[in-house]
Amino acid sequence: MGKIAFVFAGQGAQHPGMGQELAEISPAAAEVFQKLDALRPGTSAQCFSGTDEELKETKNTQPCMFAVELAAAAALTEAGIKADRAAGFSLGEIGALTYTGAVDLETGFHLVCRRGELMQAAAEEQPTAMAAVLKLPNEKVEELCGQFPETYPVNYNCPGQVSVACAKEQLAPFSAAVKAAGGRALPLKVRGGFHSPFMASAAEGFAQVLADCQVEEPKIPLYSNRTGAVYSGNAKELLAQQIASPVHWEAIVRDMIAAGVDTFIELGPGSTLCGLIQKIDKTVKTYPLATKEDLEKVVQEVKA
Repeated sequence: MGKIAFVFAGQGAQHPGMGQELAEISPAAAEVFQKLDALRPGTSAQCFSGTDEELKETKNTQPCMFAVELAAAAALTEAGIKADRAAGFSLGEIGALTYTGAVDLETGFHLVCRRGELMQAAAEEQPTAMAAVLKLPNEKVEELCGQFPETYPVNYNCPGQVSVACAKEQLAPFSAAVKAAGGRALPLKVRGGFHSPFMASAAEGFAQVLADCQVEEPKIPLYSNRTGAVYSGNAKELLAQQIASPVHWEAIVRDMIAAGVDTFIELGPGSTLCGLIQKIDKTVKTYPLATKEDLEKVVQEVKA
């Protein structure tokens, strides 16, 4: 039998109402929201009834996404489904870190709250933007980025898709160059040039936050965005560097598949990671886990 991986969603998938169905049908999920509300009052209210505008603020997005992801993980554990391996996309790495037992729920939430605040502060230092570049090979995207100042390839998502961070004034000319090269640039629903040198101050600040936290060995293999491989070495260093470094998502997924993973369950709103994983390898099974219907399907098909 193949292995199961839990993959934790990244920023940009957030939407009003996220997590509410899980809290209504799963006592374990509801308990996660209750615990996090005690640490940051209003977290569940932002998830369930916050506006799009409110949820786009990085300092809100990250704790809210974490809450939904850990609630989803709790609902799966309650249903008897556990992961053999775990990874998270960008902020999702903190959720994965928590799920694997490297930090407890309270520490994970503290980390994600501070991470969101630091990244928002860094984003406010200079107007920046991000876009997903489609239909071009990685090498071509890297070449195009090199033609523009303050323009960086940052998320290696799947074949034919690389996200780019840039100074806001570079987005239009860069997008035009992508089109001329036969590709397409789609602006992303984020407020910052994440995983790039624009986030250097956030990475430095997060390293100081991590210095005061206890991070243990994960209980199951956990993947690093920074390296694209299973954690080894200094976990705190990898987590701090991750903020200002590219995300090697395609490498993570390929390594998981090589290790025997044939079922991926995406925790958090939306199904972005499921879509990327299918583009990497169509033979594996992918399941989003954000609603009552999702949970029922996973329990029926994965537990069978």
